[in-house]
Amino acid sequence: MAYEREIPLYTLDGVRDADVSYHPFSTEDKLGLQLHRFTRGRKSDDVVLIIHGLTTSMDMFIMPEHTNLVTYLLDNGFSDVWCLDFRMSNRFNYNLAPHRYTMDDIALYDFPPAIEKIRQVSGDKRIHVICHCLGAVSFVMSVFAGVVDVTSVIANSVTLTPRVPGWSRVKLQGAPFFVESVLSFPYLSPGSGDDPVFTRQKLFAKAVSLFHRECDVSGCHMLSLMWGAGWPALYEHDNLADVTHRRGRDLYGATSMHYYRHVRKMVSAGGAVKYDRSNTRHAALPDDYLANARNIKTPVLFMTGKHNRVFADSNIHCYERLRNMGCDWHELHVFPGYGHQDPFMGKNVHIDIFPRLLQHLRKYGPDSSQTQSPSLRALGHPVPAG
Repeated sequence: MAYEREIPLYTLDGVRDADVSYHPFSTEDKLGLQLHRFTRGRKSDDVVLIIHGLTTSMDMFIMPEHTNLVTYLLDNGFSDVWCLDFRMSNRFNYNLAPHRYTMDDIALYDFPPAIEKIRQVSGDKRIHVICHCLGAVSFVMSVFAGVVDVTSVIANSVTLTPRVPGWSRVKLQGAPFFVESVLSFPYLSPGSGDDPVFTRQKLFAKAVSLFHRECDVSGCHMLSLMWGAGWPALYEHDNLADVTHRRGRDLYGATSMHYYRHVRKMVSAGGAVKYDRSNTRHAALPDDYLANARNIKTPVLFMTGKHNRVFADSNIHCYERLRNMGCDWHELHVFPGYGHQDPFMGKNVHIDIFPRLLQHLRKYGPDSSQTQSPSLRALGHPVPAG
C-alpha cells in the first residue's frame, strides 16, 4: 500500500497563537540555512534556540499530534523561541548526495552565523540552546571550541564522548563503504519501503524488514538500521502516538554516509575530535574538543533516556568525564522509560520530560532563584551537579 500522509509535510499547525517569522542566512562555506522564530506576547530577556539532529528538522519540535517543545516553552513564559534548520536538516537536499561535510564544518560554519542572526534580530539577550543527537554533538563542539557563546545548553543523548552499542560499532565500520561503493546508494532513507516496486532501495528496505517483526512500519525498520541497535532502536514504541510512528518517513529524512565516518572516528578516539587535522579550513577548531573543557563555563544539562539504544550511555560518560576534570557546573538527568528520540517526540513528553528542561532554563534565565516544582517528582531524581 502506498504511503498516505496524515499530517501535512512541513506544517506549522503544531504551534497555535504565535507570531512566526522566517530568517534565512548563509554560511561562510556557501550554504543557505534557515531559522524560524516563534513569539507570543511580551518579548522576554531570554531566547531559546532549538537544534535538531541528523535526518530530522525543526519539525520534530513543532509536531501537532502532541504538546510539542515550542508550544510548551511559549506556554511557560519563554516567549522568544527559535528553531534552526542547519545542513543536517531533511528540509534541505544536502544529504541526498555523497557529500564530505563533517561535524567540524557544522561547528565552525553553521552555528556562529545562526547565533549572530538571532542577536541581530532579538537584541542582546540571554541565549539558551536545546540540542539533540548529532546536532548536540556539533553544537557542544562549537561551544567547547569557543566559536559560540551562549548562556546555557541542554543536550540530549550524546555530546563530546560518543559511545554506541556493539552492533552499531560493526555498522559504523562497514556501512559507509558498503552503501556508497557496493550498493552504490547515494543515501539511506526511511522512505525506501515506499519506492516503486523492484527498485533497489525498495528491495533493500524489504530485506531489512525481514529482520524487524516488532511492527509493520517499514520506515521504523529502516530507522533501526540507520541508527542504533534494537527492535526498535530510536525510541520506545509505547511512547509514541500512533500517527507519529506511522509518519516516521516524514519526520526523519535520508542521509548519505560521511557523518557516520566522523562518528566512527570519535567512537574510536573516545571523544570528540577533529575529522581531519590537516584541513587548514578548520584551523580555528581544536584537534580535541575536550582539551579546553575547564575554561568553558557554559553550564550544560546532559540528558538521555535510560533505554538509549543509539548512543547508549554517551552523555552519562561525558558528564562523569567532565566532573573528573573538575568541571562541576554541569548537570545530568536520565529519564526512565525513554530512549534516544522519544524525549522530544513522545506523546507524553510535556509531562515526563519538558518540566525538567524548563527547570534548567529558569535556573539560568529569568527565574534563577526558582526551586524544583512538585511536578518534577514524577520524573525520577535528577543527578545532582555537586
